[in-house]
Amino acid sequence: MAEDGPKQPQLSMPLVLDQDLTRQMRLRVESLKLRGGKRQDGEKLLQPAEAMYRLDFVRQQKLQFERWDVVLDKPGKVTITGTSQNWTPDLTNLMTRQLLDPTAIFWRREDSDAMDWNEADVLEFGERLADLAKIRKVMYFLITFGEGLEPADVKASVVFNQL
Repeated sequence: MAEDGPKQPQLSMPLVLDQDLTRQMRLRVESLKLRGGKRQDGEKLLQPAEAMYRLDFVRQQKLQFERWDVVLDKPGKVTITGTSQNWTPDLTNLMTRQLLDPTAIFWRREDSDAMDWNEADVLEFGERLADLAKIRKVMYFLITFGEGLEPADVKASVVFNQL
């Protein structure tokens, strides 16, 4: 079988737990509870089963989405939601309108080691990341852990072809 030409070099970029940002957003929730305050209209407050991750685009000029690499160490479900390029966490609170659609949902069933995902949405989301990499140096993600998962149980990265 003939090759289609030389393979593009690939770049695997991990989503990294941003502990400082997650802590800052949890403090915001605690502060509101202690003061009896209300969230801003449209503000997204971090829930206990959520954490903020980041992806640093080191070589962002010419990337083509290849695939997601997501591994769950045990059965459960994670939902990965991107944030708008207009959100600057050091300046403003996260607003629900800054959460991007579609989300990428990955899960592993109790009786299986195989991963499943919502294929069309995962593909569309990945392709959108390649476009966002052209204008961003860092992208933030809200990851929701379901069915008993926590950050230590999840490894996620995005694989791009370098053009």
